[in-house]
Amino acid sequence: MKWVTRSHVHVDRVACPWLITRFIDSEAEFIYVAKNQVEQVVKETGAIPYDVPNVELGHKDGKCSFESIVEKYELTDPALLRLARIIHAADIESELHTDTIAAGLEAIATGFSVRFPDDLENLERQLEVYDALYAWCRLQVAKES
Repeated sequence: MKWVTRSHVHVDRVACPWLITRFIDSEAEFIYVAKNQVEQVVKETGAIPYDVPNVELGHKDGKCSFESIVEKYELTDPALLRLARIIHAADIESELHTDTIAAGLEAIATGFSVRFPDDLENLERQLEVYDALYAWCRLQVAKES
């Protein structure tokens, strides 16, 4: 399946592909285009849009796109839900203070964007970060149970 979003990836636009490939569509192909080209790419390719305004898998009801995807696909893994709280806080500037891990994730995302301005290279390099953060969340959840 193809998935499309706007270019210049940051927290949510890296976290969502991580979530999609790890839990929803292991064969996913991601397309990054200018914001004003997303609708055309959807029409031409049938790609599923995410993290753009006015789409099902975008920011809505106070949730970031990652949370919208978790909700749509009914993902209930407690570690994934913990990760969703971190991503929410890191992605929504006014919420950054709501999770102690969020500022670090936002800083890492910014650093990757500076080092790797090509969206697909940035995505490829950051997937390991999200694998590691998810592993940490699994440990945290296990400690709490």
